[in-house]
Amino acid sequence: MTKNRCSWCKNDPLYIVYHDTEWGSPLRDEDKLYEFLTLETFQAGLSWITILRKRENFRKAFDNFDYRKIADYGEEKFNSLLQDAGIIRNKLKIKATISNAQAFLKIQEEFGSFSSYIWAFVHHKPIQNNWKKQSDVPANTELSNTISKDLKKRGFKFVGATVIYAHMQATGMVNDHDVACYRHQEVQES
Repeated sequence: MTKNRCSWCKNDPLYIVYHDTEWGSPLRDEDKLYEFLTLETFQAGLSWITILRKRENFRKAFDNFDYRKIADYGEEKFNSLLQDAGIIRNKLKIKATISNAQAFLKIQEEFGSFSSYIWAFVHHKPIQNNWKKQSDVPANTELSNTISKDLKKRGFKFVGATVIYAHMQATGMVNDHDVACYRHQEVQES
């Protein structure tokens, strides 16, 4: 029997696995939150499938998204990343990844964890949306704009309201699975 899924995953096997196992599941793990924030940063202006196809390359290039190591990257590592054909070689996004790791550590110091900080914006409980079709889903919201402004104030780069809303969707802060998608109910109950 075929499962009813959100229309955006189409028939791409990589999208389907991502949709079925990750997207929209409430995520509080620090390492994974940083990984998604980084991937969303690189996705700005590109398609998500492009990022998913390069995800393993990003993992290798950025020390498995170890933000503690990334925060200490110097010029030599930055230059080697610019030469890495396996990732998106955008100077500003690579610099943002490093400075975002530093800002991530500062938030951990202030709030105990990045998870505590980011989930406080939704009162530590996912927002349950009930979209009938993907065209109803907004690209950003007033809340994603508020979070974006706060992150920028704290030194984060490439975290506009649309990037942050995509992060909220990916990490389950909002349940944006179509109501007809089998994952909508699963995520709602998690």
